[in-house]
Amino acid sequence: MELYQHFRKEEHPFIDQVLEWKEMVSRQYAPKLTDFLDPREQQIVQSIVGGAEDVRAFFFGGAPFVERKRVFLAPPYIDPEEEDYGIVLFAVRYPAKFVSLEHRDVLGALMSLGLRRGKFGDILVQDEEIQFFAAAEVADYVRLHVEMIGKAPVALEPLPLSAAMPLAETWEEGTVTVSSLRLDAVLAQAFRLAREKARALVESGLVKVNWKVVDKPDFLCGPGDVLSARGFGRCKLFSVEGPTKKERWLVRIGRQK
Repeated sequence: MELYQHFRKEEHPFIDQVLEWKEMVSRQYAPKLTDFLDPREQQIVQSIVGGAEDVRAFFFGGAPFVERKRVFLAPPYIDPEEEDYGIVLFAVRYPAKFVSLEHRDVLGALMSLGLRRGKFGDILVQDEEIQFFAAAEVADYVRLHVEMIGKAPVALEPLPLSAAMPLAETWEEGTVTVSSLRLDAVLAQAFRLAREKARALVESGLVKVNWKVVDKPDFLCGPGDVLSARGFGRCKLFSVEGPTKKERWLVRIGRQK
């Protein structure tokens, strides 16, 4: 029970899953490969498995710079190779002169296949180039069934992982004061929105905290949380400096460029 005290209640089911994986690897003395996990899930795996002597955790998502990664849990005698992670990189070929595609278009097409989000890694969009990572066990199915993205006919071309487009993550940092650490209050300051607008975004299910939809405006944010609002981008709470003399919270926030 002491373990759960360090995590939010909504994360407890995933903690149970990680403990089950850890026990399975330890008991069967055989490796376990997970789906693609978001950065917060990776943190949880590391915190639970990181200090274990009988189980080690390795993380890889297809390229060094990606967010979403598969985790290879293994007994001490196994060191995984790149191919052990079962990751395929696809390039999306489409008539870029006549149509433009965005990240959400690609994600929507992939989710329409009926597969879990965990079967797909990062989606890389840069100018007219689009790539995405997929789990090898569903790669043939994906290649066969993705023929349209939006209104554009597409073809998926497998590429070596070394051909992944490098995307640099940059943050524009600044310090702001908020009336509280409620999600709607932090969101309003981060994206310069009216508090009512921020609350409406949250209640409409358009806001994620640590890659999970949160629809409660009174959700309390903390250091390290990554917030995203559809149509406004992403921000990160780097630190909470504490209350000011006027009983407001001083927080250091970064907005993704």
